[in-house]
Amino acid sequence: MQRRAFLATLAGSGLAALLAGCNRKPPRLAALPADSVVLAFGDSVTFGTGAAAGEDWPGLLAARTGWRIVNAGVPGDTAQAAVGRIGPLLAEHRPQLVLLELGGNDFLRRRPAEAVKEDLRRIVREIRANGTQVVLIAVPALSLMAMAGRPSDAPIYAALADEEGIPLVPDVFADVLGRSEWRADAIHPNAEGYRQMTAGIHARLQQLGLAAR
Repeated sequence: MQRRAFLATLAGSGLAALLAGCNRKPPRLAALPADSVVLAFGDSVTFGTGAAAGEDWPGLLAARTGWRIVNAGVPGDTAQAAVGRIGPLLAEHRPQLVLLELGGNDFLRRRPAEAVKEDLRRIVREIRANGTQVVLIAVPALSLMAMAGRPSDAPIYAALADEEGIPLVPDVFADVLGRSEWRADAIHPNAEGYRQMTAGIHARLQQLGLAAR
């Protein structure tokens, strides 16, 4: 009986620890001053496809924060391909922060979600090994609901953020794609969509303490 009670207590404490880990919040981070170098690393949504030059969210975020944001968005890029792209960019720009938005093109190619997650993990770990902070921006899952205009974040983003202990920007991209008046097409924001996306990302960075209020 005592042994069973001990095992039950142990299992219970393990479950409690697991639940605590799932619900933990990333710590508030030190605010980045103006002129800090930030790398926006992503695909066509980071590049700004769907809007005119200067209407991309990295450029709009730079105007709000005073940061020097390098737009490293490449249309068509995948998390799989970007694993080989991050290292040279970190060496070239030496950013204080990386904003990571990738995975949508992997989903369009029907890559398994777990494979996409592991590619993102490799990118995250390389960024952190470089001594750089990283914030993950969640991307909507490819689903019938998304195609009907009611997208939601792919679950791998919250899971990865929790497992790696990194901040997440949830729901912002999905919310923009959920409004037809904010979309240029099914997968890209328009100019107003990028303004809304910028506002959502900026608000989250303020919550995290990275952007000054």
